[in-house]
Amino acid sequence: MPPCPPPLVYVVRLSVLDRSRVRVGHSHAEALRDTVAFAREAEQLGYHRFWVSEHHGVPGVAGSAPTVLAAAVAAATSRIRVGTGGVMLPNHQPLVVAEQFGVLESLFPGRIDMGLGRSVGFIEAVRKALGHDKEDAADFGPRLAELLGYFTGDQAVRGYPADGLRVCPFVLATGAGAKVAAAHGVPLVIGAFRGEEAMLEAITTYRTEFRPSPWAEKPYVMISSTVAVADTTEDAWRLLVPEAWSIAYSRTRGEFPPLSPPEDILATPMTARERKFFEQSLQGHIHGTPPEVAKALDALIDRTHADEVLVTTSTHDRAAMLDSYRQLAALYD
Repeated sequence: MPPCPPPLVYVVRLSVLDRSRVRVGHSHAEALRDTVAFAREAEQLGYHRFWVSEHHGVPGVAGSAPTVLAAAVAAATSRIRVGTGGVMLPNHQPLVVAEQFGVLESLFPGRIDMGLGRSVGFIEAVRKALGHDKEDAADFGPRLAELLGYFTGDQAVRGYPADGLRVCPFVLATGAGAKVAAAHGVPLVIGAFRGEEAMLEAITTYRTEFRPSPWAEKPYVMISSTVAVADTTEDAWRLLVPEAWSIAYSRTRGEFPPLSPPEDILATPMTARERKFFEQSLQGHIHGTPPEVAKALDALIDRTHADEVLVTTSTHDRAAMLDSYRQLAALYD
């Protein structure tokens, strides 16, 4: 089998992670339909991949069933690669995950990515409803090995229709995720927002310990980053405000709410604790005018030697969000 992803002349790819964020005044159904429409737009703009995420019991996120949503996205597009960023493996039996991706690859051959994470539910009640707890994340490595084995035919149970199919696996790095990705020889996805020093250390560990496998001949690093582009630096900063407030709200009240307009948020009195989390959540992202974003993104790529950048931008104004992606795509056209 050829390596996945295949070797390429060094050109940084841009891809999209959409979390199906719910906006104030809109429904979860509208958020899901917006994701599918956004995927068609991303394909037209030339983005390489379009990934969806997994969240459970979160009022502000509609994407709770990523493989189902990925099927809808793949059916609505024709060229762009489609995948998950990611399926949280501790929440699922590896055989079921293999079967789901086997169905996707069978229906949309050569276009499916299997992004896998090791996180569990956001709060204890959600973890209990899923039948798992925080300790299940420790079994990520063995569960990943089992999952991959259903595609290579190395398990006692044959994972039809996954058996013998070629689905590209990726590991989303949290905690020991970089070491797991290296040990299994699969591409790595790591967030630039987790702290530069920790990110660079994890990437170095991954590249140093990487073992070639049927999935990849050499290390492949995808950097995930929030990127907001607008005509002015101030307008780009305002695009970050709704998501930053949602994070601050979740940290102080235990619930991740729908996205509100930035003007409403900035006019809302915040407690000292809310202000602290809000300001922290605004940090570490790339935002600005097209030249400012190009400079910052190029610097990030130079520091990490990333093969690909997975861009996520969540804001209340959907039209402004789409324009941000259009301007970003134009920078690397």
